Amino acid sequence: VQLQAFGGGLVQAGGSLRLSCAASGRTFSTYNMGWFRQAPGKEREFVAAIASSGLNTFYADSVKGRFTVSGDNANNTVYLQMNSLEPEDTATYYCAARTSGMYWVPYYGAEYDVWGQGTQVTVSS
Repeated sequence: VQLQAFGGGLVQAGGSLRLSCAASGRTFSTYNMGWFRQAPGKEREFVAAIASSGLNTFYADSVKGRFTVSGDNANNTVYLQMNSLEPEDTATYYCAARTSGMYWVPYYGAEYDVWGQGTQVTVSS
């Protein structure tokens, strides 16, 4: 399995971006997917996740109501729609997949076994 994240860029505060994470693998529909971010000098933090069923989504408090995670099994892609962006959202964003296992706690990076390369999001004030 390989993940490729793209869609980052420079945007003004209040603007929007949509990140995409394309996955290889024939069993993408069974993967639980997450988005994390890491700002310079800070630890990686959880942003959002979606269960393989697509029925359950999870968000960090800091992005709730502004970000939306969704999946497209037909195209093996998960999206992160980011609205009302703030300078504090500036970070490198990573997508991650949990490809196997029964129990999954979406908030922790250690729960994921495959990571993409990251895409930079910069929000100017």
